[in-house]
Amino acid sequence: MSFYRDEFTARSAAVRVRFGAGIRKAVAEEIGALGASRALILTTPQQAAMADEFAALCGGAAVGRFTGAAMHTPVDISEQATALARDLGADVLVSVGGGSTTGLGKAIALRTDLPQIVVPTTYAGSEATGILGQTENGVKTTLTSPKVQPEVILYDAELVTSLPVGMTVTSALNAMAHAAEGLYARDRSPLSSLMAVEGLRAFRDSLPAVMARPGDVAARGQTLYGAWLCGTVLGQVGMALHHKLCHTLGGSFDLPHAETHAVILPHALAFNARAVPDLLAPVSDLFGHGDPGLGLWHFARDAGAPLALRDLGLKEGDLDRAADLASANPYWNPRPVTREAIRALLGAAWAGNEPAI
Repeated sequence: MSFYRDEFTARSAAVRVRFGAGIRKAVAEEIGALGASRALILTTPQQAAMADEFAALCGGAAVGRFTGAAMHTPVDISEQATALARDLGADVLVSVGGGSTTGLGKAIALRTDLPQIVVPTTYAGSEATGILGQTENGVKTTLTSPKVQPEVILYDAELVTSLPVGMTVTSALNAMAHAAEGLYARDRSPLSSLMAVEGLRAFRDSLPAVMARPGDVAARGQTLYGAWLCGTVLGQVGMALHHKLCHTLGGSFDLPHAETHAVILPHALAFNARAVPDLLAPVSDLFGHGDPGLGLWHFARDAGAPLALRDLGLKEGDLDRAADLASANPYWNPRPVTREAIRALLGAAWAGNEPAI
C-alpha cells in the first residue's frame, strides 16, 4: 500500500547513529568528535558495573558517574544528577541503559544543554526522540524540546545479548507501540509510516529468533534496527490513546513501563481500529489477523508477554481512578474517547482478556 498524502510535513532531527557489534568501544572517539573532554556516565543502580566498563572505554575523558537513574524519571533524582554534572564541570553525558537512563540524560540536558551520547541496552527507543517524560508528585508529564534530543546513538548488539528474554519481549512491544500509534498519528507523513511498518516488521521477524537464541548477535542487531525505526517514528509524530493510558498507569500507579505498554497496546489498537481500519491495515497484514489488536495480542501471548494489568500490580479498585485520570484532559485520538470506553478497555486489560473488537 502507498502512504502518500497530498500534503504533509516531515521532521528529522540531526542525530549521528551508528550500528555494529562492539561499536560501544568508539565512545571515546564520539566524545572527541563532539569537542568534549569531560564525560559524566549515567546508569541505573542495576547496571552500575557497566558504568565502570564505560569509564574505562572513555579513558581520561571520564570525570564521574551517576548510577541512580530510575523508572519514570523522577524530578528529584534528575536534580541530584544535574547538580553532580555541574559540580564536575561535565561537558558531555554518556547514558548507558534503557529508558530510565536515557530519560535521566535528557532531564540533565534540559537543565544544562549538555550534549548526549546514548548507548541503549533495551529497545525503548527514547534515545531517538526529543521527548522527555518526568514524574513529580505522582504525575507524569511530557515535553518536547530540541535540548533533550541526543546527539549520538551507539547501537551495539553485544550489549543486548544478555537482556533476559522476558525483558526483551516487553521492551520490544514498548518500541512497537511507537510505530503502531504512528500509523494513525494526525501529523503522520509517508516517511514516518514507512519507518513504522519497517520497524514492526523488523521486530516481527527477529523477536522469535532472539527468543530461540538469545545470544544471536545478528538477530539482536535486527531488533536494535527495529528499535531505532520505531523510536524515530515517536520523535516525528504525536501519539494518542495508547501512550496516554500508559503514562497514566506508570506515573500515577507506578506500574513498570515496558510491561504496561505490552499489556495495553493490543487493546488500544483494537479500540482505534474501528475508526481507522485502513491506517492500521499494515498491522493486520504483518500479524495475520483481520483485527490489528487481536493479531498483536496473539503475537504478544505467543512471545510470553504479560497480558494482564493485575499481574503488574494494579488493583481492581484502581481502575475507576485510572479511567478518571486518563479522561480528565482532552487529547487527540482517531476515535472519540469517553470515560466509559476507557474504563471498559482498562477492565479488559486488567483481567487479561482478548481486546474487544
